Amino acid sequence: MAMPVPEDVFPGELPDREGASVRETFELFSAAAPKGWRVELIEGEIYVVPPANGEHEEIVSELTGQVRDHDKRLGRYTGIGLTLPGATDPVRVIPDLVIAPRGSFDDRHAWHAPDPVLLVSEVTSAATAGRDRLQKIRAYARAGIPVYLLIDREADEAVVCSEPVGDDYAHKATHKLGTAVPLPAPLGFTLDSAAFRGAAAE
Repeated sequence: MAMPVPEDVFPGELPDREGASVRETFELFSAAAPKGWRVELIEGEIYVVPPANGEHEEIVSELTGQVRDHDKRLGRYTGIGLTLPGATDPVRVIPDLVIAPRGSFDDRHAWHAPDPVLLVSEVTSAATAGRDRLQKIRAYARAGIPVYLLIDREADEAVVCSEPVGDDYAHKATHKLGTAVPLPAPLGFTLDSAAFRGAAAE
């Protein structure tokens, strides 16, 4: 089904779609995407991601619960859009989970700077695993986000990336799902990933 063109995205005349820039096309897709779909702009490419399946959401739910149990002052955001610095153009992503102090996104903006973010997490699917393992590491590191937690369902492991330097993380620790997963500062606590593995096995 073709997505409708939202005429309120661009005041005045809509751009010629044949000559539209990547940014203009991204804005059009974002405005027209059905509820639950995510539209992201990464390294000049537009990606449209359908709603996640139940297994994916169970992992995200378990992760948010463990963060809440550790520190109720932390906000746990599952639909926050972030604008990140790119190699040439800005990157726009909607991580599976963003951890930041509560109240960090208390506004009506659709896209936010990454300054207050303490951790981002992605839970892979067949369609997103490649980007989660490569392009998003670069994007989150460039933005200076302290910790990137990758729950890799296909590899059955959790990868904790910390100490961002340039477009990569200086430290990466890989843990088999089902084991303890220590999170470095500024989080500083240990996840029980057994529940993640249980969700992936269901």
